[in-house]
Amino acid sequence: MGSVDSQAIHTLLATAGVGPIRTVAPMAGGANNRVFRVETRVGVFLLKSYFRHPNDPRDRLAAEFAFARFAWDAGARCIPQPLACDPEAGLGLFEFVYGRSLQGGAAGEAAVDQALDFYRTLTRAKGQPAADTIPLASESCFCLDDHFATVDRRVEKLQSFPVVAAVDQDAARFVETQLVPTWQRVHTSARETAATKGLSTDRPLDVTDRCISPSDFGFHNAILANDGRLRFIDFEYAGWDDPAKLICDFFCQPAVPAPLQAFDRFAAMVAAEFAEPQVHLARATMLLPVYRAKWVCIMLNEFLPLGGSRRAFSGTAVEQETRKATQLAKALTALAAIPLTGVTTRKVA
Repeated sequence: MGSVDSQAIHTLLATAGVGPIRTVAPMAGGANNRVFRVETRVGVFLLKSYFRHPNDPRDRLAAEFAFARFAWDAGARCIPQPLACDPEAGLGLFEFVYGRSLQGGAAGEAAVDQALDFYRTLTRAKGQPAADTIPLASESCFCLDDHFATVDRRVEKLQSFPVVAAVDQDAARFVETQLVPTWQRVHTSARETAATKGLSTDRPLDVTDRCISPSDFGFHNAILANDGRLRFIDFEYAGWDDPAKLICDFFCQPAVPAPLQAFDRFAAMVAAEFAEPQVHLARATMLLPVYRAKWVCIMLNEFLPLGGSRRAFSGTAVEQETRKATQLAKALTALAAIPLTGVTTRKVA
């Protein structure tokens, strides 16, 4: 069980009413946390041991369980059922979903429909008292300036990471000569577009214009279950957020890309839940290049001390220098694909 407290696992299973343990086996695939397959006399379950670090103040376990319990109680069955958690030990117990990852594949329109169904379930329930238990999403943004500042901070951190090996030197050169100037151009273009469309950059969204977001929402965090349906997973960053951020992140994550031709339809369906859908649609369209720049920064997290600590904790990272080189190559490709202006949306019936 590694450094996971076996007594804490026994207690957690007893709390959930599914003990005692028969076997506990580590599973591959967790980038930030340790994940285990736990078998008991009742069945098979998934156990997560959550990453903690003094420089990472987010309570990942609390955020995930608050969101998952809310979503499950709201009727969402496209997620694993949350069963029990132990905040002190940093452990969470979930339903085990039999299926396969979508990593290495591509998602189609039917998968987009399932993601939209999940979003609608959350939106229908956001007025319920239980929604008050949901925290703000990680890097939540409620005005356009917040979105710009988020990318500014990420770029700034990448300008000061430790340079030890040759691959670090290559990454530092890429940041200074390519990422920084590209981000400056995208930022300037976004502000010009906002001015042209009459979008305030410093006015925060009204509370009624905010959404409950799974965050880091996409097919990279989904399992194709044996019943043929998707189950969405990993809600450590979930919470109240700007629907434009949900839309843009959904179409920017690179591991299992959402089909860009579905952007108009997806964005329109998300925006339709609000009083002024065209404003939300315009914000999302304008912010898409901004979020592509953000995701280039995310690809380079491996070079930051905290990112490396999370990978070391999960125990699944390949040799560090190789992983860094792989992430740098991905960032180079992703940066070259960033347009300076947003996608052109079409009218969606």
